[in-house]
Amino acid sequence: MSPPEPAASEVPVPQDARRLTVPAARLPKWLDNFADRHGGLQTRLIPDDGSPERVVISAADGSTVWIDVPFRPWQPTASRPLTSLQLHLNQPRRIGVLLVRRGGYAAGVFDGAELVSSKVGSGYVQGTTKAGGWSQQRFARRRGNQARQAFAAAAEVAVRILLPEAGRLAALICGGDKAAVEATLSDPRLAPLAPLRAPPFLAVPDPRLKVLQATPEQFLTVSLAIHP
Repeated sequence: MSPPEPAASEVPVPQDARRLTVPAARLPKWLDNFADRHGGLQTRLIPDDGSPERVVISAADGSTVWIDVPFRPWQPTASRPLTSLQLHLNQPRRIGVLLVRRGGYAAGVFDGAELVSSKVGSGYVQGTTKAGGWSQQRFARRRGNQARQAFAAAAEVAVRILLPEAGRLAALICGGDKAAVEATLSDPRLAPLAPLRAPPFLAVPDPRLKVLQATPEQFLTVSLAIHP
């Protein structure tokens, strides 16, 4: 007798699965193309507890897609989970974005893909040096002070732009340098934003207005894994 099939919650994503992101608006077309290539689809929810975190789609030829559900919680319709997922993705949301690097910072509030309020600033943190001894120690102290000042300025912008919106934000998306973001959000005034943080963490250059305006291309997406 063959062993029982593991429960959906026990089926991990294989390490060799291909990973990609798809714009949320293009997911139905992507799934149609996947079905055309691989055959009929069956859908499972993980976990199956009324607010799943992942959708698993199995095709007739054995190919599998794992879809991470963004902007949870999600309460799907059991009879039509993919339609329910698309409705969930299309729901209008107010999203906060905080980008921090040593060279600058940006905070913005989006209605969908539209930037409705923002503030961008630049910071200066001296680059590395090859000097040794006391010179190197003085440089390290000066560079540390510059970084603290830059992150304090970023926190002030977050207090001004993001904190008043905390009660209306569906999520806070962060990006830039992780250590810089953590230092900025360590400001006690920003504690109400902590429960709103959500993936993805955005890889961006030094924040400028154009960089901030382009972030919906990264956060209004769906993460997929495909195997084989």
